[in-house]
Amino acid sequence: MSTSERPLRADAQRNRDQIVAAAGRAFTKCGLEATLEGIAKDAGVGIGTLYRHFPTRELLIEAAYRNELAAVCNASPELLAKLPPDQALRAWMDRFIDYMARKRGMADALRAVFASGANPYAQSFELLVGAVQPLLDAGAAAGQIRSDISAKDLLASIGGVGGAAADDRDQAGRLLDLLMDGLRYGA
Repeated sequence: MSTSERPLRADAQRNRDQIVAAAGRAFTKCGLEATLEGIAKDAGVGIGTLYRHFPTRELLIEAAYRNELAAVCNASPELLAKLPPDQALRAWMDRFIDYMARKRGMADALRAVFASGANPYAQSFELLVGAVQPLLDAGAAAGQIRSDISAKDLLASIGGVGGAAADDRDQAGRLLDLLMDGLRYGA
């Protein structure tokens, strides 16, 4: 936000949040076939309100993607506050697999953002590393998981699970359980 921009009023922020959430659902389900009118209707706002917040379709797609990324990254401290570190890590892995599935659903829409010259993935990997590292650190400190695992290696492993079991969420869960067994080995 530039210094000349003011924070949104509470109702405007609520509208923006509802638009972004509706856009995430629509672009995940329908890709580029999602209509802005349908997104506005799902969000409970008029099309003018949508355009005030997001003057272009690409800005809306990027905001929807970044919202999905923020949700998975913000889950890390919340899970650590509620669960033992190893369980928090396993729960975060589930959220990451779900994030990957939503991102796959948005693939066509995200390609349109790239075509416009923007990069919605800028800083995504660093944010994900920053989200998973505290989980690894807490698990190692508690003696629940190995201390020699890097966040980058873990993200690559979970990404492999997500790719291998892209159409079978149950299989992805079983593969994540195997991955957790490997993380616990020798802890």
